[in-house]
Parts: sequence; C-alpha cells; structure tokens
Amino acid sequence: MGIRTGQQYLDKLNSMKPHVVIGGEVVTENIAEHPAFANVAHTYARLFDMQHEPDYAEALTYDSPSTGDKVSASFLIPRTREDLAHRRAAIRTWAEYSNGFLGRTGDYMNSALTALAGAEKWFAQADPMFGENIRAYYEQCRESDLLATHTLIPPQANRSVSGSEQMGGQLSARVVEERDDGIVVKGARMLATIGPIADELLVFPSTLLRATPEDAPYSYAFAVPNDADGVRYLCRASLYHGGSAHDEPLASRFEEMDAVVVFDNVFIPNERIFMLGHPELCNGFYSETGAGALMTHQVVTRTIAKSEFYLGLASEIADSIGIDGFQHIQEDLAELIQTVEIGKALMTASEAEAAVNDDGVMLPRWSTLNAARNWYPKVAQRFPQIIRKFCASGLMALPGEADVASQALPDIEMYLQAKTLTGPERIRLFKLAFDASISSFSGRQGLYEYFFFGDPVRMAGALVNSYDRDPARARVREFLARTG
Repeated sequence: MGIRTGQQYLDKLNSMKPHVVIGGEVVTENIAEHPAFANVAHTYARLFDMQHEPDYAEALTYDSPSTGDKVSASFLIPRTREDLAHRRAAIRTWAEYSNGFLGRTGDYMNSALTALAGAEKWFAQADPMFGENIRAYYEQCRESDLLATHTLIPPQANRSVSGSEQMGGQLSARVVEERDDGIVVKGARMLATIGPIADELLVFPSTLLRATPEDAPYSYAFAVPNDADGVRYLCRASLYHGGSAHDEPLASRFEEMDAVVVFDNVFIPNERIFMLGHPELCNGFYSETGAGALMTHQVVTRTIAKSEFYLGLASEIADSIGIDGFQHIQEDLAELIQTVEIGKALMTASEAEAAVNDDGVMLPRWSTLNAARNWYPKVAQRFPQIIRKFCASGLMALPGEADVASQALPDIEMYLQAKTLTGPERIRLFKLAFDASISSFSGRQGLYEYFFFGDPVRMAGALVNSYDRDPARARVREFLARTG
C-alpha cells in the first residue's frame, strides 16, 4: 500500500471504535468528526497528503525495500550520513508546516520503531520471537503508513514510591496474566498525546525498573490497536475553544489531545509483544537500541523549526509597532537568534559525528543530542515571555474576527493600526502572538516542552552520570602537574 492520503487516514480513523471520554461524553465512533478532534485530525490528514505532492514527496518518502512502493522516509533505517540527512529533511518538512507545535507527528514514533527494527538482535536476547515481532511490526507500520503514539509513565498517585508500589501495585499498567497466546494487561498509563486520533498505541518501558521479581509485571513492550477491547482514553479538557483560525490560529489547527489510558484486562497477542519481563533489558530499551538517538534527532529537528517560528513572530511584532530599534528589544531578538543557531549547530554536529553501531545503523552522536534535549526545554520557556514583553498590553486589546466584520471596523482601522499594518492586520498578528504566548494552548505547549523527556533535574543527573568527563579532568590534572 505505501503512503496514505489524508482521506484514507480519516476514513480509517472514523471506522475505528475507540472508547474516548471527553467532557463527560463517551465517543466511540466517527472520532475525526468530533469537535474536540476534528481540526487536529484534519491537520494530520494534511501531513499525509503532503507525501503525495511533488514539492514535498522527495523529502518525505523513499522506496520500500520490500515492495518498491513509496513509504514515509521516517521509516528509513539510516546506514549512511546521507540517510540521516534524508530523515532530517522529511522531519523538517512536517515540522515547518506545523512550526513545531505538533509534538506527536508520525515521524516521532516511526523513528523509535525504525531504530528498534534495526536492533532485532537486541530483542532476541530475551526471546527470538521478540526480535521477529518488532521487525514484522515495523514493516506493517511502514507499509500501511500507520500513525502511532505511545504512553509513558504510571499515573501520579504517590510519587514517593515506584510505579510498582503505588496503591499496592494496582494502579500502574501491569501484566496480570500470561497465556500461551499472549498476555492480559490491567491498570493505567500516562500520557497518550493524540491517542484518540492514532491508529496504534505503543506501550514501551519508561521509568527505571528495578531488577527484582516485583517489577517483572511492569516490564514489557507491546503494541495495541487504538480501539482494542478494554482500552479506554480519559482526555483532558480541550484547549481549543471553538474559535476561528483568525481568533485561535494555533489551537484551531494544532491542539493535540492528551489522555490517560486505562487498560481493563486488555489482551495482547504474542505477535504484538516485543519484550516481556527482563527489567534490566527494559531499562536499556532506548539507549541500547538507538531508539533514544533517532527519537531525539526528530525532536531537535522539530524544535529548531519552533525556535525559528518564534524568532519570526517576535521580529514581525517588533517591526509592526516600531520597537525593533530599541536595544532591550534587540537583546531579546539576539537571544532568539542564538537559540536558533545553537539548535542548528547541535544538529549538524550530531550528524557530522554520527557513527555506525553494531547493528549497522548510522546513529547521530548521542552525547550531542543529549545536550540538546537538556538545553532546549529551558530556553524554550523564554519564547512566550519575549512575545509577551514585545506585545505588552496589546495582547489585552484584541477585538475578535466578528468585530472586524462589524460596524466597529472604522474604529479598528483608526485606533488599532500599527506602524506597518492596518488595524485588521495588526489584530490578526497579535491574535497569533496571543495564542503563542498567553492562551491555554501556549501554556500547555510550555509545559509539554519543559517535561518532554522527563524531569529536567533527573535528566541533568543522567547527563552528568553518562557523560565521559575523564578526558577533561585529565587535562586539568596534567596542567596542575606541569605548573606544580
């Protein structure tokens, strides 16, 4: 089959029967038409359509090694630096369309599956079946162009104990039965972004597991269809409030729903299981397979596009109201420029120092990407702050699209004009600034980016513990020895 069209994606989504709870309503059909999901589902459909368009097809696709059909380049197992560049071009194409505001485009989990398929031997350590399963599942997703998301961590009931200890071990999703033909899973997991509009849900290891018998039921990796029996999604309230693309320019397009997933005795057949037990292997699921590297390669590419968007937005605002000559404004613009260029430099360095692993997969340099993923969540918090500073009270003086089309237009044209924009044009720009800096949508974006890879403090500790500082320390000792 190969790459899907947007309509094929929507038709498949509407044919599924998930159990989705949102706003007190249970939605079980035609999910792509529901007001909470319709706009973002159609945005995702647009991404599928881009794969078929001549302007984007070369970057977004490659020839399937098994069928020759065009498939998504996010499934390309990189063997060379050129392959990495092809993957980045595909990721960047989608990221520029969404300006980095879509955090769960298909290329994110596709990147994980690609690395995992290349690490088939690693899975076979536990059971040859697991290696065969991950390869077959990757190929199924590649050839059917499926959209997958994943669920990450146990619910936050009692953070002072491990997930396997919360509420006596009854809270977190766990294996409650092992059968000849599969397993049964019960409990809950967070946080399935886009879960309601995905084809597949990947349930992979997340928090560190102890190599004890108590953690064995929580040690797994598997895939489940979005509408499997017993899977329920409990959604947060939508951050899109029903406004037009004029009044909610970002939320109306890019509001990705987050959900808690409840597994109510869900059966997972053997062919969809990639790891079972082996907590020590689960702890190395991302680092030892290369999945962490390819996933972060996708994330850094996306966040560069987002940084560029905020630089462009801040520059447009500054020029429109004549503040671009002020030194304190230029200082903030310089900060945004630095953020863009540092992100690009880290990406370039990671690819320039890429190396082939034992499985023959060309992986970008992990220590460089690890630095990037520790750095960006903090600098990204400055983006909305800068936009608010530039716009100031202008963000609170914004009539809506209906007002622009009303008898208030003469007043809008007279009193809300800018140095370089008419009143209606200025309102449109500042509505975008509002949605990027002060709306509930922007608040969720800030939280999402800050905790994207986990607690920044724990991430910093992991960076310190994994980084080889011995050569730098040796130079200091050598210098002291010479000067002593």
